[in-house]
Amino acid sequence: MNARTTFPVARYRLEFRATRPIRLPDYAGSMLRGAFGHALRQLACMTRQKECTGCPLAGTCPYPAIFAPVPPATHALQNFSRIPVPQVIEPPAWGAKVLTAGETLTFHHVLIGRSRQELPLIVLAWRRALARGVGAGDGTAELLGVVHCGENDETEIHRPEVGTICDHVQEIPLRAPSDARLTDTTLNFVTPLRLQYNGQALPPAKLQPRTLLLALARRANLLAEFHADGPLIHDFAALSDAAARVGDERNVCWRDWKRYSSRQQRAMCLGGVVGTWRLQGPLAPFAALLRLGQWLHVGKETTFGLGQYTLAGCAPGDISADAERHCERHAQLLERNAVN
Repeated sequence: MNARTTFPVARYRLEFRATRPIRLPDYAGSMLRGAFGHALRQLACMTRQKECTGCPLAGTCPYPAIFAPVPPATHALQNFSRIPVPQVIEPPAWGAKVLTAGETLTFHHVLIGRSRQELPLIVLAWRRALARGVGAGDGTAELLGVVHCGENDETEIHRPEVGTICDHVQEIPLRAPSDARLTDTTLNFVTPLRLQYNGQALPPAKLQPRTLLLALARRANLLAEFHADGPLIHDFAALSDAAARVGDERNVCWRDWKRYSSRQQRAMCLGGVVGTWRLQGPLAPFAALLRLGQWLHVGKETTFGLGQYTLAGCAPGDISADAERHCERHAQLLERNAVN
């Protein structure tokens, strides 16, 4: 790791009230991403071309920068056909359900690097997406508020009736006093982890700590290089050596997820492993990356929210804790709106 002390990333909780029943599938990541992307393109695109390829404004348009970034023509290490997207959509907890009018729809959106600068446009895109309709039956919802979820606190930064977005910190610290002593930690994967080899997702029996740790390092490094201030890691060889000496205990299982790709016109199986994965060994070089991964996720299809985990004893992304906070927050917003 280089001498950087913070990483440019921010997580936001968006809270909506259903105005027409919303049918959520088992996993709503694909549904929400599609609705958001469509609304964002409608707001940002000035040329109305069908494809961004060849558009004279592609280099300055926020739509490809946020949703489908264009890889560089050349790179010192390799040629990229795709680069990581600087956003992660974290849908509601797993499980199909129907939200009736008046119920709350809550999910998170993580913005990385320069995409944080487009927060006003992103909030507007979400409002348009949910007003237009999502899911089977085109359920609709209205925005109640946006909450910035920091490492140790939460702050409401936007309410539609106010209009403005409050100033807030859009980065997290990379280092902690305990990093140098880290030899044991447990990752709890709450959405399917897809670590791939030769294009195939690895089943539980073939998972290795080295594969996980280096995948996390590569993802963080590429996001920093393409969407922030430059590479985060300069000595992958040393990380690889340390990762090879990490042992593990796994209590994971396979969870299937299927989505329909409108671009490829076919159903896609995107399952992965969920459960707990304990790592033991020389973890100090990975301490910052492991904490950062709670925001960035790890593995394939992270833009849909896959590969989300929490570290034992850490709050960010805690699904059960979030559920309690959502209910409490919704009650507060309804009470405030009634007073106003």
